[in-house]
Formats: sequence, C-alpha cells, structure tokens
Amino acid sequence: MTMLRAMKIDANKKKANTVIMRPLRLASACAALAFATLTAAGAAAMGNTWEGLKADVVGSRSLQSGSGVVTLSAPIRPEDQRAVPIAIDAHFTDGRTVKKVTLVVDENPMPVAAVFDMGPHQRHVTLKTAIRLNQQTEVRAIVEASDGTLYMSSRLVKFAGGQAACAAPPTGNAEEIAANMGKMALADVPTDGNATHIAHEMRLSISHPNHTGMALDQRTLLYIPLRMISSLEVRQGDAKLFDMTGSITIAENPYFEFPVSLTGDHNLEVVLKDSDGGEWKRSLPIRAGS
Repeated sequence: MTMLRAMKIDANKKKANTVIMRPLRLASACAALAFATLTAAGAAAMGNTWEGLKADVVGSRSLQSGSGVVTLSAPIRPEDQRAVPIAIDAHFTDGRTVKKVTLVVDENPMPVAAVFDMGPHQRHVTLKTAIRLNQQTEVRAIVEASDGTLYMSSRLVKFAGGQAACAAPPTGNAEEIAANMGKMALADVPTDGNATHIAHEMRLSISHPNHTGMALDQRTLLYIPLRMISSLEVRQGDAKLFDMTGSITIAENPYFEFPVSLTGDHNLEVVLKDSDGGEWKRSLPIRAGS
C-alpha cells in the first residue's frame, strides 16, 4: 500500500507541475524558451548543465583549453545582476586569426548570450559587454580560430540574491523607452597607458530595452512582450569589425567595447535589428583621444 500511495502522490505532483507550466508557457515566449532549455538538458543537476548544452552549442566538435588563448573576466559576485560586466580577450601568435566568439551563460533561459562573427585578419580580439544573470552560473567564452579549432575558458559567477534579472522590470516607462529606442553613442575609452598608435578602444552604447518577455508591467501586471536585440553589425567604414547575434541575456541598454584602427576610416557604421522588426542605422564619428 505504501508503494501504491507513493506512486499516486508522484503522479499527482507530475499533473500539478503540468498544470502550472502550461499557463507560464502561454504567458511568455521567454518562459517557453526557458522550459524548452530545461527539457533539452534533461533532469541534469545544475552543476551538469553544460553537459546538456554542449551539443547544442558546439555539436560534436572537440573543445581545447583556452589557457594562453582566451581570457574571460567577470566579477565573482556582481554588484548588479541586471548588468554584469564581461570582458573577453582572445589572441593567436601563430598566424591564425579569430573567426568567432560565443558567449554562454549556462543557467540563463537563453544560455547562448551572444555570438560575434569577427571580421577578417583579426589576430587579437577584445570584447566587453554586460549581461543579465538569473542565478549562480558558469559563464563561458568559446573562441573559434580561423582553422576551425575551438578554445574555451569559463568562470563561475555567483548570485547576489533577489529577483532574477530576466524578470526584472525595465528602467523607465514605456513612453521613454519608445522615444529613446535605437539611439546610439560612441565614446573613447580611457587607456591605462598601453594603447598603441594603431588601435584604440571605443565604447558603443545603445538604447534598447532588450525585453525578455519575462518581466511584468508594474501598471498593467501583464507580461511585457519579448523584444530583444537580434543582430548588430559594426563596420569601420567598409571594413567589418564584427556581426553579433543577440539574445535576452544581453543587458538592457547595452554597451560594447572593442578596438578600432586609428589608421582606418574615421566613421563607425552600425546596423541594429530587433525581434520586433525594428532596424536602426547610424554613422558615428570616431574621435579617439578627444
């Protein structure tokens, strides 16, 4: 009788979980994506999440240690989990170049935070941005070399507690967000004295809420529809610096830091697109050192 009762209780729990998950999936596209991610990973424990994600991210390809190739920097315990600073440095000294950089956040609803398809002839790549953090997680940088070899570095980032960042309400009201959406600014990043006369780091700031679909409107108590940055194209004149494929894991009103050539074109050409069909094109003057 004990075993039969236990089976009934387990069946009731499964039924209850099904009833609970159904309205969540209908309420938000992001919640559906989160559920699908958890299902794809099986019932894996949190520490084994990467094993459930790996095939979706890199397929059957092998991963080499990023030691000496990829450096990933992030705070161990961030001050603001809605905008956790991330820095990636990748370089090759054997003639190969950086083809692609993939940023993965294991425990987020959309684990692949961003994919940067780099322009040609880049042996040394530095990228900085900010991400949302839903809970304690491993953050990974996967770099693909021009010969197809993959290198990975990872770092554990702890959770400060409180509300998950993907469910946090956006900053400002809907009217302000709509009025500012698509605005961009390019600024010089102060150096520590190691800058060269050839390359200089710039910061591209973008006004976009990158709505996750998981946050409630504080006035209507309805979910704010998903509207995420889907792609970002960055060119220095005609020279491709990178194309980025985005996700809800990128922070609200994000920034991107990267080097530009001081001997190249003096304008940065940017094309931003989002999942709602929005598209913004900007030509921004490069004024390094100003």
